[in-house]
Amino acid sequence: MTTSPSSTEPTRATDLEALALVRVAAQAASEKLAEETVALEVGELLSVVEYFIVTSGRNARQVASIVEIIEEATKRELGRGPIRIEGLREPSWVLMDYGDVVIHVFVNETRDFYDLEHLWSGAPRADLGDVEVHPRTPVPIPAD
Repeated sequence: MTTSPSSTEPTRATDLEALALVRVAAQAASEKLAEETVALEVGELLSVVEYFIVTSGRNARQVASIVEIIEEATKRELGRGPIRIEGLREPSWVLMDYGDVVIHVFVNETRDFYDLEHLWSGAPRADLGDVEVHPRTPVPIPAD
């Protein structure tokens, strides 16, 4: 939702700009082989954000790499950087806040524990367009 230019309130990105950010971020995450990337349309459920992206990596190094490429891609392609990033010191769950879009990048085990997709199961999934969504890599079971 945008405000009039004469308003003292900051102007929020339009819905199309938010969806463009979702798709650029999801594509960037895909390039680093992020797993099971989903975008949830939470705007009807939360008045402060339009979309959540939930994605994951196999380890902390991959999570950090996913976060880095998302930040680079959104700045390069859309001229938008995150307002803040939280969780980089021990990246089992990194939150990238773009205002209208919040991106959650998890290590798989942490994603399973918090299960945001279940928590926000009432939110429809956004169309990611042509983004390749990678399935989760199976964890080998050690032999006895």
